[in-house]
Amino acid sequence: MSRRPARAGHPRASADSGDQILTLPNLISFIRLLGVPLFLYLLLVPRADVAAIVVLAVGGTTDWVDGWIARRLGQVSRLGELLDPLADRLYILATLLAFTAREVVPWQFTVALLAREVLLLGSLAVLRRHGYGPPPVHYVGKTATFLLLAAFPILLLAAAVPAAATAAGAIGWGLAWWGLVLYWVAGGMYVVQAYRLVREARR
Repeated sequence: MSRRPARAGHPRASADSGDQILTLPNLISFIRLLGVPLFLYLLLVPRADVAAIVVLAVGGTTDWVDGWIARRLGQVSRLGELLDPLADRLYILATLLAFTAREVVPWQFTVALLAREVLLLGSLAVLRRHGYGPPPVHYVGKTATFLLLAAFPILLLAAAVPAAATAAGAIGWGLAWWGLVLYWVAGGMYVVQAYRLVREARR
């Protein structure tokens, strides 16, 4: 059985994206990646919660900036299409682990999000075995990521500032639970998409 190449418009396809590396969107993505270890250090070592909130908020609010600039300047690249979701996942995973260690979020919430990542990794492994790369990022997944990245600094604010705990906690958990639900909805959509691609490859 011969394997089919990745479809056009797919992250592994190079027809619609260039091989540019030194671009402004990629630079922003690299800076976002550097913010992950900085956030972990601030939160876990000196426990500088206010500074950690700032780093986390900047990393979350700039989630859409690199993609917007890439499209605006015509600098969409294969590397950028990989860096953007990588930075999102690292922020989410690092924040979950740090928050669980600091007891900002319960371990059950962390397990629920990590289980979705395990499901997605399994789907990606199956796709790669059949010659496909990662599926395109869906707007539902981007919305879920945005909600989670918006919820995390608010939840940390609720834990760090007692006077803001009630309001910030309500807002933060509202965003977090909606983000969790949409995260799983997007995961289900990716699994269905992977199943269809594999079924097509086996014909």
